[in-house]
Amino acid sequence: MAGKIRLEGPIMQRRDWLRTMAAAAVAGPPRAIASAREVLGQAPASAGLRGPARFGDGRDWFFQKRFGLFVHWGLYAIPGWHEQHMYRLGWTRDQYRPLLQQFNPRRFDPARWVEMAESAGMEYLCVTSKHIDGFCMWDTRETSFNVMHTPYRKDVIRQIAEACHRRAMPFEFYYSVVDEWHPNYPNTGRPYEFKSPQPGDQPDLPRYVEYVKRQIRELCTDYGEIHGVWFDGNVLKYRDPSFREMIHSLQPKAVINNRGFDEGDYDTPERDYDKSADSKIVFDKPVEACESVGYQSWGYRKDEDYYLPEYLIRSMHKVMARGGNYLLNAGPTADGDFPRESLDLLARVGRWYRTVKESLVDVGPGPRLSDAPNVITTQRTNIIYVHLLSPLATSSVFLHPLDRMPVEAVLMNTGQRLACDVAALPRLFNRKPPRCLRLRGLPADTGSATGWVVRLRYPAGAR
Repeated sequence: MAGKIRLEGPIMQRRDWLRTMAAAAVAGPPRAIASAREVLGQAPASAGLRGPARFGDGRDWFFQKRFGLFVHWGLYAIPGWHEQHMYRLGWTRDQYRPLLQQFNPRRFDPARWVEMAESAGMEYLCVTSKHIDGFCMWDTRETSFNVMHTPYRKDVIRQIAEACHRRAMPFEFYYSVVDEWHPNYPNTGRPYEFKSPQPGDQPDLPRYVEYVKRQIRELCTDYGEIHGVWFDGNVLKYRDPSFREMIHSLQPKAVINNRGFDEGDYDTPERDYDKSADSKIVFDKPVEACESVGYQSWGYRKDEDYYLPEYLIRSMHKVMARGGNYLLNAGPTADGDFPRESLDLLARVGRWYRTVKESLVDVGPGPRLSDAPNVITTQRTNIIYVHLLSPLATSSVFLHPLDRMPVEAVLMNTGQRLACDVAALPRLFNRKPPRCLRLRGLPADTGSATGWVVRLRYPAGAR
């Protein structure tokens, strides 16, 4: 075919790109940005991100105190196997009953519990008032199956609530809707239930619900200020909005989770069963994830397999960077002490939290870095916090589409100042912009980047 051959398509695109790269290299690094708003303007899809909406009342403490201690404690600590001892081992009530006369925690000191939580960076406490076995850890008027009928004969919930009040630590109680002890509970073999009513039972759902309501009223009336009610195990799927109305009328600062009698104030993803923390850039409603230091159980277990601290930090980090709270559990022994392994893990996680807390509390969602699915950002005025949620592939981190230089970049975990530049990179061929902010020289050889946060500071209010 006669005539000129025209070079088009991918070949010319590549030439144009090479010219762009050469020009960028000659021009040198771009100027520092004029303000944090300009950074946000460089990041597509960032403007629509919103964190969870506030309640606008006394429950808003929940957005300030983000890290809590969960405590599972009851008769099940005596055999030290699992908090669902009776259910998982198929015990009868007669087999379980002798534990009542063995509960005498001589080393229980609620003030030490609160001090331990505070030293681990925790800011509120939630303790089991009644688990699925039906045993009540307070001086309830509704059943004799309670702590006052053990050799201990002291109200555990009262002591913990008073210890929290003395230190101004928000106090919550856990309450199981399933009850393997109450004769009116309608057991039919759903999760956590007996397969059928037990000898002498009189299944009656309305009567049982009234029993629950009276107990919740006790706990919300007789124990000072309560900051939360943590329901669990409503396998009945029973709905009753009057529970919410009663709780909020008695305790206006109390948040209610979504496992009770309505949708609640917040969601409760548990362990790694719920993958929502892996898929969202930011939570669009209040969330409190829960995890235990023990892999096998929530209550004390004599032969526990403990999580590695790196696992717990990664679990906590991915939730809190997205705007959620984190409730980390430990189970005390029958004597009222926490195992040394639990204390060590709480201390390790707490050290990490205190180091990076600035990046997690009183912040909003930052720019969306769409090319980095394992990177989440939060923002406070002229500061962007870059949360690295997975191990590094290289000692550099590439923050496309950010392409503005910060005043400084600091790895908060170590205090190390990081080198950075805005680089035109081969992997950004045919992308817009064809360059990005690159953080360089991260100490990748010292670990797996567990819980790492980089603080990027931009000029404040410059014009």
